[in-house]
Amino acid sequence: MTAVAVTGTLAADGLHIVVGLKYWQTTALYAACLAVIFIAWYLSEGTLSIHSITTLRRELFYWATVMATFALGTALGDLTAVTLHIGYFSSAVLFAVVIAVPAVAHRRFGMNPVLAFWFAYTVTRPLGASIADWLGIQTRYGGLGWGRGTVAILLAVPIVAVVAYMAISGVDVANDESLPRPMPAQARHRAI
Repeated sequence: MTAVAVTGTLAADGLHIVVGLKYWQTTALYAACLAVIFIAWYLSEGTLSIHSITTLRRELFYWATVMATFALGTALGDLTAVTLHIGYFSSAVLFAVVIAVPAVAHRRFGMNPVLAFWFAYTVTRPLGASIADWLGIQTRYGGLGWGRGTVAILLAVPIVAVVAYMAISGVDVANDESLPRPMPAQARHRAI
């Protein structure tokens, strides 16, 4: 996942720094890429649920989505912080508020759980990028000036701890009762 995060970030930054695209252009480009991936995934598989990633094709769609969300998150975080002059800390606050939208919409208004998941998942990217930039970027650019290397090391520690906890405890492993069951052929025939 870390390699995908770095690659997605480099994809967004590369288009801005090397190619010269503006942040609104990279944001629009990666938003369009994400939309195309979601549409292709849904049309191909009939679902976007992460609980149904049981084939190579679905896993490839998943990883393409993850890559696109990292690139979009980097571009969108930079768009709000730099182009819209909100700043890195304020952008992080903005995305922290936005990430609450799918949680409230799902719990209070019955938002589709798959849509709520992908909405929240996508917003974690600009939230994380804004926080990392705020911590690492020099104070004259609106950051705390800790340096990107220090921030990377500091953020790696909780990530490693959480992954180790999940691997040891197994809390992330779904039990058989929580997985969707295929409809028996007889019931499927009657449903048609």
